[in-house]
Amino acid sequence: MNAFPPPYTAPDAVVDVLRTRGCAVLAPSTLATLCGVRPDALQAWRAYWDELPPDAYLKDGGRYRRRRHACFVQQGDALEQVAPRAHWQSEDYNALHGGMHRWFEPLAPTLVADPAWTRLVAGLGQVFAQVRDDGDWHIEAHQFRIDTTDGIGRPTPEGAHRDGVDFVAVLLVGRTGIKGGETRVFEADGPAGQRFTLTEPWAVLLLDDHRVIHESTPIQPAGDAGHRDTLVLTYRGRAFQGED
Repeated sequence: MNAFPPPYTAPDAVVDVLRTRGCAVLAPSTLATLCGVRPDALQAWRAYWDELPPDAYLKDGGRYRRRRHACFVQQGDALEQVAPRAHWQSEDYNALHGGMHRWFEPLAPTLVADPAWTRLVAGLGQVFAQVRDDGDWHIEAHQFRIDTTDGIGRPTPEGAHRDGVDFVAVLLVGRTGIKGGETRVFEADGPAGQRFTLTEPWAVLLLDDHRVIHESTPIQPAGDAGHRDTLVLTYRGRAFQGED
C-alpha cells in the first residue's frame, strides 16, 4: 500500500491551488478534462518510451537514464515546434549538469503530430497562463526513462532543484518493476513541504518554479529490473534558457 498517496487537486481548484501553494497534483481524469484529451489517446503513446536512446551526459557515470527532447513555442492556443536546440541550464539551477549544451535526439515526429500532443501541451500552457501570464511560452519537452539495470536509477541526480523556468509539469507515463521514486516538493523560501508517490499513469505534478523546489528519490528493482517513464514539460516566458 502506498503510504503517501498523491494529494489530488479538484479540477475547478487547480489554478487557485497553483496560485496559493505553487504546486498542484492532477489525477489522470483531471488532466484529461483540463486539456481535452482522451486517456486512451495518451496510453497509445507508451511505446514511444521504449525507443529512447541513452543519455550520454550523466556526470555521475550512470547508465540509468534514456531521453529525447524537443522545443516548442505557444502563442495563445497555437503550438509550433521550433528547430532543434541544445538543452541548457545555468549552474545556479543545475549544479551537476549546468553550463553544458546538451544535445538529445528529437521526439518522434509521429508523437508530435498527434493532435492529442498539441491539446495536452497547449492545454497545460493555458492553465499556467491563468496563474501568471509571462507572454508566449517557450516549452521544452523531455521524454525520460529511468531504469534499474545497474541496481539503482536516479530520476533527479542533481538533487532538490528548480529548473530555471516559470512552470513545470511532470507527467508519470508508467512505472514497472520498481520501488521508490517518491516525489518531494518544498517551498523555496519556507519550511513547508510534501511527499507522495505518483503511481497512476498520466497523473501529473504541476509546479510554479519560482516558488518551489522538487526532487524524486532513487528507484530500485522490485524483483527483476524495472523502469520509470515520465514526460517533463517546462514553460518559460519570453525566451528559452540561454537566450536572454
